[in-house]
Amino acid sequence: EAVVSLNAALEMKKVGKTDKALKLFQHAFALSPKHADILNHYGEFLEDTKKDVVKADQLYTLALTNYPEHRGALMNRQRTASIVENIDREMLRKIDEKRDALSSIPESNSALRRAKKEAYFQHIYHTVGIEGNTMTLQQTRSILETRIAVSGKSIDEHNEILGLDAAMKYINSTLLYRLRDITMGDILEIHKRVLGHVDPVEGGHFRRTQVYVGGHIPP
Repeated sequence: EAVVSLNAALEMKKVGKTDKALKLFQHAFALSPKHADILNHYGEFLEDTKKDVVKADQLYTLALTNYPEHRGALMNRQRTASIVENIDREMLRKIDEKRDALSSIPESNSALRRAKKEAYFQHIYHTVGIEGNTMTLQQTRSILETRIAVSGKSIDEHNEILGLDAAMKYINSTLLYRLRDITMGDILEIHKRVLGHVDPVEGGHFRRTQVYVGGHIPP
């Protein structure tokens, strides 16, 4: 079925029906994601119609990973490798420029201080959110700035935010400018602050009981 979809995609490409061709290529790829011919033709399609050399190069590389002697993928990869390298180099150059521009801003700059403060709130909001905390960004910011409880939210959700805030402040005040390596003791100190409000007994200690994530049993 994957090869049938590939052939249909090539026919659609030939008659200029690129939207239908794209869907057929995607279907063929989903059915057989390691098929070298599918990967190679899909890459050529993306190059020809979408001008997406980077994605095409990834597909050629994947085709060669599964079938190193594939002539079409070899020729395409030889052609796109230098193009992608130049694209990457230009992207890194722009990143370096932005990094240098950011580094040149003095710490006293009010806009920089506001941006760093907002990034701090965003970091805490997203970090606790990964663990299932339902606080909004606005509520997270309010707790950190005012230390006033948000109605309708659990104590644990408040304490997760306060604990991460304490850990971040510990890192920024003690570890950020220290030259020596981070030790196990440092990690436990961070852990103690992260869990300090939620589970003060376990905070700062290695766990002594098994935990499970779905059906996975960690070492």
